[in-house]
Amino acid sequence: MSVFEEELLAYFTDCGALLQGHFVLSSGLHSPNYAQCALALKNPAKAAGMAMELKARWRGQKPDLILSPAMGGLIIGHETARAFGVDFIFTERVNGVMTLRRGFNPRKGGKVIIVEDVFTTGNSTRETASVATERGAAVIGAMSVINRMVAGKKLELPSVSLLEMDLTLYKPEGCPLCVQKLPLVKPGSS
Repeated sequence: MSVFEEELLAYFTDCGALLQGHFVLSSGLHSPNYAQCALALKNPAKAAGMAMELKARWRGQKPDLILSPAMGGLIIGHETARAFGVDFIFTERVNGVMTLRRGFNPRKGGKVIIVEDVFTTGNSTRETASVATERGAAVIGAMSVINRMVAGKKLELPSVSLLEMDLTLYKPEGCPLCVQKLPLVKPGSS
């Protein structure tokens, strides 16, 4: 773990962004751990620093646009767009379907990076990438503050994350926390 990663992990702990309990994630999976990035990103200077580090770690082409799924990707996406000096737009779920609203539209042939707070299953990233490619953009990669994808699973895109966290995930039907009847909390953004 790099010095930056150690400091970032300490910051997440100090600001209360690493939670313990019984959580249902936006993917529907359950976990005894939750990374509430919103608590860490509430500090504009820290959010800007995380975005600058994402930019520094990126080894691909410069994007023309940063695109994030709402809600979790809004702050870090905006700050990452600022770091790259490009525009920022976001997708939203409407009736369960990821879509672009508010007049947002990527440029046809434009290079897009998807930026999220946390990669868990990768579904939001994939859905957001599909929206961009359906509009004619080229998705060149994805970034996140935290990558908590299950070992062996990865995105089909080049990706960069600031922290790799091996956090436990359970399917609801096999969740030992449910068996213990621990209260289920839905802290996520959808």
